[in-house]
Amino acid sequence: MTHSEEEFEAGNGVFQLERNGLVDRVSDAWRDMRASTRRLLREKPSEGRLIFYVLVSDMVFFASWSLKTLVAPASIAGGVFSADKIGLLMMAALMLRTALMYLFSLLVQIFAKIFKGAANWKETRTAVFWGAFVSAPFGLAAAVIAAIMGMYEPVMPFLGNKWLALPVYWLGLIPFVWYIAAGTAEAHKFRMTSPTFMAMSLFALVLTVATLLVGAGDMFG
Repeated sequence: MTHSEEEFEAGNGVFQLERNGLVDRVSDAWRDMRASTRRLLREKPSEGRLIFYVLVSDMVFFASWSLKTLVAPASIAGGVFSADKIGLLMMAALMLRTALMYLFSLLVQIFAKIFKGAANWKETRTAVFWGAFVSAPFGLAAAVIAAIMGMYEPVMPFLGNKWLALPVYWLGLIPFVWYIAAGTAEAHKFRMTSPTFMAMSLFALVLTVATLLVGAGDMFG
């Protein structure tokens, strides 16, 4: 036992004994993402553990977009994906999205270093992948809301209005950006989270508009 009665060392990392369950860790992150990221960074997680976080968020992404585009799609999402292309959506979620998360974390690392960030790429990946994992339930909740709206659209046509329906489709993007921004700010020792969040929000907005313009908006969420 080292440091205190509540901590122990394993490999190169320092682990806390209390609230070690995954549900506890996620709920702690919802309350204080910076503290949660700080704890995870001290543990020095393996690459396999980081990939686990990404793959779980990939599966939630897949479930979310399946709900929004296949199970109970609103009229604005009709025809985005047909049932016979469900395999394509899963491949995109598990392979393409995972690769994009690595690329995204590298871009975050490069820009953070420009502003004197203190983390290396492994630490940035830890923050980004943990943020994606922590925010995944919010994306699923947004998908459930969108699916419910799609179910009731035939009897309440106003639910199909694009100004009402589209924000719900992208609602899960807000916590996704926020938790990744908070984790990144902590990893790079930035004093404030809000500038990182605003920069990532602008990047996400540009990326979303660009993908919509090329007809690939269904691949992100």
